[in-house]
Amino acid sequence: MTGVCFIMVTALVKTMGPRLPPGEAAFIRYAMGLVFLLPSIGALRAANLTRRHWALFSLRGFCHAGGVILWFFAMVRIPIAEVTAMNYLAPIYVTIGAAIFLGERLAAPRIIAVLLGLAGAAIILRPGFREVSDGHLAMLVAAVVFAGSYLTAKVLADEVKPGIVVAMLSVFVTLGLAPFAIADWITPTPRELMFLAAVAVFATSGHYTMTLAFAAAPVTVTQPVTFLQLIWATALGALWFAEPIDIWVILGGIVILGSVTFITWREAMLKRHVTPDAVATKG
Repeated sequence: MTGVCFIMVTALVKTMGPRLPPGEAAFIRYAMGLVFLLPSIGALRAANLTRRHWALFSLRGFCHAGGVILWFFAMVRIPIAEVTAMNYLAPIYVTIGAAIFLGERLAAPRIIAVLLGLAGAAIILRPGFREVSDGHLAMLVAAVVFAGSYLTAKVLADEVKPGIVVAMLSVFVTLGLAPFAIADWITPTPRELMFLAAVAVFATSGHYTMTLAFAAAPVTVTQPVTFLQLIWATALGALWFAEPIDIWVILGGIVILGSVTFITWREAMLKRHVTPDAVATKG
């Protein structure tokens, strides 16, 4: 269900077309999504947030807003399967960022997995063998700034309740997108508003079902299932948008997702080995 919801988000944005500037389209989508935060207003008021928390929320909102703008820009310019495959790069960049900024150790297996993930991106882009468009470059940068958002969330998750972290993301991304929307505003049509409202519904539903999936099964089980998004995106691109099926995109996506799955599995194994010792010391 998570995969279906996120693929619907992609399909709706691509069907809507490029008339609205990416910053404005993203702003309207997130502003509409704020409706889903109404039940959590009480929890937001009760949260005892420090100045440092507000700074981290602002940083994450700025990073995520930039990533969303780049994603909207790329979505209407390159095939849907390529956007989906290149989205898998974000966890690779998170691994690199955690080593640089959070001091996490990069063992040899993780380094190999990261290199394989980057090789997968090279397979998709094939520089020198075909034109690398501005949409591809936008997705490469989007994965980097999304990784910055996820790293900030990782720091916040240790100090603030997850529900607050999710809610604050919506608030600060909306605020971060507002200047870009105002600077290049085009009055949206009723059709475009309808599409963006549907995007907000599917995106929120996707995050909700993803949370349910993580609660029901380990990440090592749920992570490989995300490969289905690439299959559905390829099928949707071919059937609905008449986009040719590119075997190199499929191959690159498999390589990237394989490296992400290995990193996720290895993290789970390391935590499993650490947990018994932690419990024993409590006794």
